[in-house]
Amino acid sequence: MTDSSALDPEDRKIVTLARSARARNAVPEGAAVRDDTGRTYVAGTVDLPSLKLSALRTAVAMAVASGAASLEAAAVVSDVESVPAEDLAAVADLGAAGTPVLLAGTDGTVRATLSADSE
Repeated sequence: MTDSSALDPEDRKIVTLARSARARNAVPEGAAVRDDTGRTYVAGTVDLPSLKLSALRTAVAMAVASGAASLEAAAVVSDVESVPAEDLAAVADLGAAGTPVLLAGTDGTVRATLSADSE
């Protein structure tokens, strides 16, 4: 576990945004990504009858739709213990090799820092 106060302020910000999205929308997970210009994109889980997306894939899609060229970092707030490979692949598609993905619990404590090119 990583003490959230030890995080870079910009990383702490995306964890806070992801946590807020999860709570505000009462969804299983919240996510936030930061692009190479410092803009952030925040999303919650999408669970419609015809469309199901994780919060992280939704945040990446929002960044792409807004014209982001690459990602610097991502954060996921969830009860789960890992981030699915498909979610990491979405970050890797838009990120540079090794883009960090912070996995935090619902209390905001970062449990792991994953690399977007991880499997």
